[in-house]
Parts: sequence; C-alpha cells; structure tokens
Amino acid sequence: MVWSERQVAMLAEMGIHLRLPTAESVQQVAPAEVVAGTVPADIAAPTGPATPVARLAAPVAVPVAAPIAWVPDAARSTTLIDPASPVAAMGWDTLADAVAGCRACELCVSRRNTVFGAGNRQARWMLIGEAPGENEDRTGQPFVGEAGQLLDNMLRAAGLTRADGGGEDQVYIANVLKCRPPRNRNPEPHEVERCEPYLQRQVELVRPRLIVALGRFAVQSILRSAEPIGRLRGKVHQYHGVPVVVTYHPGYLLRNPVDKSRVWEDLCLAREVMEGLASR
Repeated sequence: MVWSERQVAMLAEMGIHLRLPTAESVQQVAPAEVVAGTVPADIAAPTGPATPVARLAAPVAVPVAAPIAWVPDAARSTTLIDPASPVAAMGWDTLADAVAGCRACELCVSRRNTVFGAGNRQARWMLIGEAPGENEDRTGQPFVGEAGQLLDNMLRAAGLTRADGGGEDQVYIANVLKCRPPRNRNPEPHEVERCEPYLQRQVELVRPRLIVALGRFAVQSILRSAEPIGRLRGKVHQYHGVPVVVTYHPGYLLRNPVDKSRVWEDLCLAREVMEGLASR
C-alpha cells in the first residue's frame, strides 16, 4: 500500500508515525510474493484464483475515526473490567476454567465445547471474531474448517501466524462469544453482554498493540457501533486506547469472494499501523 503524504499526516495526528514507502519497501509490505494489483493467491484460495484489486484513480485518504490516546504498555493490564468483578483478577488458567464451566446464558445447554482462544498470549496482534461455528464447537478451537483455512492464508500473506512460538509475527485469536449459537444463528445481545467480561480480560492479559475485528458482531461489540463494516473499514478506530482495524469475517468471504480484495487492503492498513507503532 502506497501512502500519500496526507494519509501519513492524518495518522501522525493520532500519534502513529509512518514512513513514506519507497519503491523497494512497497514490495515488502507482505512477505508472500504478491503480484501487483492482485489479492495474494493464497488468500483467494480455496474458492478461486487471485482476484484483481480495483485500481483507484487517486490516493484515498484513510480517515481516523477518533483520536487515539495511546496508553503505555505498562498501564494497559487492568483497564477494561470493573475491579469488583471476579473476572478482573483472573489469570489465564483461571479464566480458561471459568469459560469452560460458564453457565451465564442458555448457550451452555447446546454447546459441546467452549472456544476460549488460541495463539501467542503475549502477541502484539489480537484478532477478534464473532462466535464459534460447528467445527469450532466440535474441536474447541477458534477458526477451523474452511473459514479457518482462509484465515490462515490471510495471515500468512500478511506475514503473520497463529502458531505460538514467541515471535513478533504471531497473533492471538479470540471470539466475542465463547459458545456456538444453535444452528449458527446471530448472537443475541444478552449473550454478548454475558460473555463480554471474558473477552475484556483476554484483551487485558494479552495487552495487544493492535486489534483486528473480524465480522459485524465483533465490530459492533468492540466499537459499540451499528454501522455496517463497509462504512467502518479503511479507518483506524480504538478500543480503550488500542488501535482497531475492522474487516470482513472469513466465513463471509467464503460466500462473497469478491470482497477478498477489500480484506487485503485492510490487512495492509493494519500492517502499516503496526509498523508505525513499532517505531514508538
């Protein structure tokens, strides 16, 4: 992604400083070998070949949704949950046990397994999805099956991985809901509310430098917005001082592969934001 001086200036206003890329650095936006003007082939898989990206006649500014008051790493461990909540003091193991035994809503009746999360628990990147599906309910792992394969392809193309090995290219993945809604129906507001403290505590424990929200219900939960993703993507939002980039859910892309080019643009935006934060 080539940034105009105006885009760089807008991000600088919120404390994110980017370098204008040279022709050489543009080729290094993603480690995968990417043909200019196309979505990487592994993102296009398994539904088809690389999809052309629409060319823009002029640079389009990436607007900032709201000024981000950056919270230093050392101060971002206990800022989301009411201190009186029992979840607020939980470590990873206790939190995972609480999720596994949770009966706060009716989803506990129909679930086979809770889906806690996966990846590097100290990752700089955190991906937040919507709710487990059938494969996730069966395995207890987030983003498996065809949608999970597509997500792995997306991460790989952006130089990222969910594998837990301690590197800076790793991510942590969690969902807004920890239990599968029956027949993959949409989450109910009260279900999201009951599950929210678990996600908040995960964010506190991971302390990510950047969040990527995947799908409508993840975006609505994190940003408290009813706006469609199409109106929110391409902007840098915030969640308690952490920059947030929103994009479409991999499951949605399986049904609407034409939007894969937009997701690639969103991943490039997230990469640029992270590179700016790395220089701080």
